[in-house]
This record gives sequence, C-alpha cells and structure tokens, in this order.
Amino acid sequence: MDKHFQNYFMSKEPIKLDAKNARRTLIASIGTLSLFPLLKLGIFSKKREVISCAPEAPTRTVKMLTQEGLLVEVDISKLKGDKHKISNKQLQTWIKKEI
Repeated sequence: MDKHFQNYFMSKEPIKLDAKNARRTLIASIGTLSLFPLLKLGIFSKKREVISCAPEAPTRTVKMLTQEGLLVEVDISKLKGDKHKISNKQLQTWIKKEI
C-alpha cells in the first residue's frame, strides 16, 4: 500500500500536512469543485421556452367585402395588384347574395 494511504487512513494520530501533501489536497479540491459547473450545465442545459413580453407590432388591415356579402379584415401585406374603385352597379352585380 501507498505510504500516504496508510498514514491517512490507518493511523489514529492527527494528520500533519506537509507542503507537498497540502498542495495535492488543494489541487484535488480545486479539480473536484471545477466539475460541479460542468455537471450543472449537462443537467440543466435544456432550452426553455421564452415568453415574449413585448407587444406585437400592429398590423395594418383593410376591410373588404367578400362575394358572399361578408365584411372581412385583410392584412395589407397579403394584397397585391391594382387598387381601383368600382361603381355601385358593378358591386351589385358582383355580390352573389341570396335574398
């Protein structure tokens, strides 16, 4: 058996730390303590869902009439094409609402 092992575990006398043994104990304790953050990162590294506290950006919408006669709001970014007004007569013929 190792001399230090016998002195440390087998003797009933108080342990006297010499400079070499004290250095080894210090290095061993620093090494052990340095493992705790690594273990913590390994256990708690799951990504958590982040809840946004900022209000949503207001979207610009426009109200439009469907062919069935329902009024709906549509996001402006979804619209494309020409913007022109139609006459009342064209609107009445376009709507297919049953009375």
